[in-house]
Amino acid sequence: MTNIKPISDLRNYTEVLKEVRENSPVYLTRNGRGEYAIIKLDELDKLKAIIKLLTKLEEGDNSAREEGWLEADNVEAILGL
Repeated sequence: MTNIKPISDLRNYTEVLKEVRENSPVYLTRNGRGEYAIIKLDELDKLKAIIKLLTKLEEGDNSAREEGWLEADNVEAILGL
């Protein structure tokens, strides 16, 4: 279930932080609109890694479209397999 709280609840931030769990952030609103999300650092690290991986995959896909794909035999030869 989505955990949404007004930012004023941060006056008692220890209670808000107790509710933060992996895959279950606490969302904070300001003037009734979503403004912030509190997540665990491990989850932030995973999100950063996912973004980095997706960026690299996009770079590889763009390179393959522009320069062409490599055959599996060529890749194995390059890697010395």
